[in-house]
Amino acid sequence: MIYVSRLEHFNAAHKLHNPNWSLAKNKEVFGPCANTNWHGHNYELIVTVKGLPDPDTGFVIDLKKLSSLIQKHVIEKVDHKNLNLDVAFMEDKLASTENLIVEFWQILAPRIAEISEAKLHSLKLYETPRNYVEYFGE
Repeated sequence: MIYVSRLEHFNAAHKLHNPNWSLAKNKEVFGPCANTNWHGHNYELIVTVKGLPDPDTGFVIDLKKLSSLIQKHVIEKVDHKNLNLDVAFMEDKLASTENLIVEFWQILAPRIAEISEAKLHSLKLYETPRNYVEYFGE
């Protein structure tokens, strides 16, 4: 099995806020991430697929097609957006990196299957250079 990864980048704002909690409790739990006026991140998304090379191309997946797919279905939806207000698939969800990566998986997994025999293996989403989440599906 060969694993191939593509790195994409986007910028987005969000606020961690549980509407069932008081402002004080939100600040206690989420700290500066509960800032009333939002805050932003320079996110890095690593999409890893797995499979065997196609005998005709030598590719597990055409990286140009993979990049275009990620751009169209994920990056264009979140780049320079407010994750809490502007992103339909995050409506009624806490805009944590953990919730965001699960939504990305649900978007990407079936679409990758449409363009390749490769399967989505993992997603890694960096919120900061030191904080990231990784997801391998259900």
